[in-house]
Amino acid sequence: MTPPRAKTWGRVGRTPVVRVRGRGTGRVSMAGMTCYKSGERSRLIYAVREYNGRKDQPKGFGWRDFRDLILRARSQLGGPIVLVWDNIRIHLTAPLREFIEANADWLTVFQLPTYAPDLNPQEGVWSMVKRDLGNLAAADLSQITRAVKRRLKRIQYRSHLIDGCLAGTGLVIDD
Repeated sequence: MTPPRAKTWGRVGRTPVVRVRGRGTGRVSMAGMTCYKSGERSRLIYAVREYNGRKDQPKGFGWRDFRDLILRARSQLGGPIVLVWDNIRIHLTAPLREFIEANADWLTVFQLPTYAPDLNPQEGVWSMVKRDLGNLAAADLSQITRAVKRRLKRIQYRSHLIDGCLAGTGLVIDD
C-alpha cells in the first residue's frame, strides 16, 4: 500500500525526506456501507482486513465477508435494506447472488452503472480515510491498520460527514 504524496513543512531549500524501513509486503483492505434513512442519522458500517503476505491468509474480502457485512447491517439497522452496489467482480459472484435471492424479503439490490464511482457515497468515505495517510511513515502494517480504523471510527461518529458523501454524489433519498 503506497500512500499518496502529501504536503508537509520543511526548511527552505531542503526537500523533506522520510525514510521507511520494511519490505512493503502487505495490504489493508476495507469494505463498508454508508446507510441512510429519512429522519434518522446516517450510519457507517465497515470491516477492515490486514493481509501480511502469508500463504494461508486471504488477500482481500470474499463473498462470505460481504454476506456477513450485510447481515451485520441488518441486525444493527433493524429493518429491510435497499443496497446500492458498485460493479466490482466479487459483488457479482454466484454465491452472493444466491444469498441475495434467498433473502429478497428484506434485501433489495440495485447495481450502479459500470465505472461510476461518482455515484457511490462510499467512495467519499474512502477518500476521507486516505486523505491524511500520505504523511504517515508507518513502521509496520499494523500501524497503518490502526490509523485506518481510527479514521473510520472518527467518520462513523460524525453523521454530517456521511451525509456529505451522499450529497457529493448528487443523489437524494426519496420516501
